[in-house]
Amino acid sequence: MTILTRWCIATAAGALALAGGGFALYSTAAPSGPPRAALGAEAQCAAYTGLPTGWQQDPKAGMVPLRGGDFTFGSTRGYPDERPAAAAPVHVQPFWIDQTEVTVAQFAAFVKETAYVTEAERQGGAVVFHTPTDAEMNQRPYAWWTFVKGADWRHPGGPGSGITGLDNVPVTFVTKADALAYAHWLGRDLPTEVEWEYAGKAGQSGDPLDAAPRDGAGKPTANYWQGIFPAINAREDGHAGLAPVGCYGASAFGLHDMIGNVWEWTRDAYTGPHQPHMNGDTAAVAAPFHRPNERTVIKGGSYLCSPDFCVRYRASAREAQEADLATAHIGFRTVWRGDR
Repeated sequence: MTILTRWCIATAAGALALAGGGFALYSTAAPSGPPRAALGAEAQCAAYTGLPTGWQQDPKAGMVPLRGGDFTFGSTRGYPDERPAAAAPVHVQPFWIDQTEVTVAQFAAFVKETAYVTEAERQGGAVVFHTPTDAEMNQRPYAWWTFVKGADWRHPGGPGSGITGLDNVPVTFVTKADALAYAHWLGRDLPTEVEWEYAGKAGQSGDPLDAAPRDGAGKPTANYWQGIFPAINAREDGHAGLAPVGCYGASAFGLHDMIGNVWEWTRDAYTGPHQPHMNGDTAAVAAPFHRPNERTVIKGGSYLCSPDFCVRYRASAREAQEADLATAHIGFRTVWRGDR
């Protein structure tokens, strides 16, 4: 048995306590809004240009209006930093939120118009994921993360890589400041943690929210890791890494990929107890010049979350991320709150 295999088996013991089976479909109807992209299947997401209907003509292009309401914030079964669930329902005011994660095509349009330079480009690199060898796992912790010079949103694998053909995937290697700059360009904002979780739960409550996202036939309904992390990805969900936005069915609120694919920035600083899980602790491999920055809440899990390790592919899940450190597994979506 290799070192990597032994490590994966040992790590799985604690994580499996949070994983569950089954997946309850949402039942709350989403309000209507402007025309939105037809997504929810592999053929549709593959054909998507990455630009919403009415892009740069309708100020709320690609967004879904949420009526607002009461919901239970937090979890009774998740990690310690998600508990206890709120004793009383939390009220959320109406707001609009992007139907999908912001795509490479959308972010490229922003950069073209504004000449914006991301923090990773200014810092000279970013944190990239790779499947580690057994030797790497034996040499250092977090062996799946490497700070790669020259990695940024245009060069996701570092120098020589590019984004040709990736217009419809979530933009990554963006920091909180980068995401806010894009949002403000459109007159929008990043969601608060409460807003994000309200949107992610989409009217659902109870234990199914803490189960691995699968349908009644057992097929994954989101892009997350199936197999032994970080060595074996069984790809039951159809994707080994990032998936184009909207490959999986929408929630009752009409939103795609709230769970899995990429973690998503919120506007909130991280407070409260921190339950590290190593999948998100990318600062450990940051460049020497990087200094600890404001820890910000990210939500939703990513393609790297698995039932035997991360178990953060849940709406209540939260993690602390350095606000100025760009990585391969974090993107974002925006909100609009009207005049309030």
